[in-house]
Amino acid sequence: VLLFAFISISAFSQTKLSTTSSHIKFFSSTPAEDIEANNYKAIGVIKPDKGSIVFSIPMQSFEFEKALMQKHFNTEKFLHTKAFPKSKFKGTITNITSIDFDKDGTYVANVTGFLTIRGVTKEISEKFNIVVKGGTVTGTTEFPIVLADYGIAFKEGKPSTNLAKTIKVTAKFNFTKISA
Repeated sequence: VLLFAFISISAFSQTKLSTTSSHIKFFSSTPAEDIEANNYKAIGVIKPDKGSIVFSIPMQSFEFEKALMQKHFNTEKFLHTKAFPKSKFKGTITNITSIDFDKDGTYVANVTGFLTIRGVTKEISEKFNIVVKGGTVTGTTEFPIVLADYGIAFKEGKPSTNLAKTIKVTAKFNFTKISA
């Protein structure tokens, strides 16, 4: 029995979860207009044995309804994606022991870590909903980002009236288990 428990723990600690698909959306709403962008190229890894969670988002992969919005998004005045091609999150699931990635169910992960956008890193804490069903793992979250916190602020002109000061980010990740 002791040997079986050791083998089970060893097998679990050798497993990591890697994204197979992702969708990150941000939404801004102002009286002038609503702006939405979608990105399907983010990658992420969860290491259950350590509780670590990491995501990388290629910023030039955000797609907008209008080409001009996409152009503005990538400029030096906004996200400056040539200088800062990726946003990153590196954190910890603080309640990892309450999540069973091998058992069907819905779990709420408490995640704390560091989000880097446009070269500015801020500590954030958010909920990450995890659904385990039939061996597949899906994670979703929704949280606000205050643009000025990451050095993105407009004093006058169209960006200041067309873009909300706080945007809503929603994300969905599908994971697969990989032996490390």
